[in-house]
Amino acid sequence: MTFDDFLLAFFSLEIVGQAWPILWTGLQQTLLLSAIVVPLGVGGGMLLALLSTVRHRLVRWPLMVWVDFFRAVPPLVLLIFVYAGLPFAGLEVSAIGAVAIGFFLNTGAYYGEILRAGIESVPAGQMEAARSTGLTRWQTMRYVVLPQAVRNVLPDLISNTLEVVKLTSIASVVALPELLFQARQAQSVTYNATPIVAAAVVYFLLLWPVVRLLSRLENRQLAGRR
Repeated sequence: MTFDDFLLAFFSLEIVGQAWPILWTGLQQTLLLSAIVVPLGVGGGMLLALLSTVRHRLVRWPLMVWVDFFRAVPPLVLLIFVYAGLPFAGLEVSAIGAVAIGFFLNTGAYYGEILRAGIESVPAGQMEAARSTGLTRWQTMRYVVLPQAVRNVLPDLISNTLEVVKLTSIASVVALPELLFQARQAQSVTYNATPIVAAAVVYFLLLWPVVRLLSRLENRQLAGRR
């Protein structure tokens, strides 16, 4: 294969122009999925993190099993189970509904562990001082502990969010036309790998600013510890 053949096979601008409408449709679907699953994951994680502060074995042990189970199960397997398994129980779910449920269960467990670590990083004395002013336990958690906890683990939250956005590509297994799915469709029509390369470039342009923000936050945290 000559260099020109290589460029034609992987970096054809003509193919990009032909495939761009379908890639654009896939990108819109990816952004929509991200806008759904990230808040769901954060919300589920916040609930799990708050439950982890309850010091009762009837709460802590089931919570531990729940988090460990959904962190251990591969998200692809979980997604297929939700989409193909729930109908056998009489629960019909759409493709986007299956993705929402699967990501809520999987990413919520990861977000929950990150937020739990953030809550535990706040000195217990601050909780006691806030309670002494008359705030309830949940008011103290909302106004005193959680803002500091989120700030302490913000780089980890952003890093996990990056992984969640990239993980939306597995939605293609339930025929949801996100970016990778559409790129593969375009590849099958054009018999050229350029659409896959174009999808990779789109992912890079979409996530690179967030990666740079993450690096700045990590550097700022390191500088603050010195």
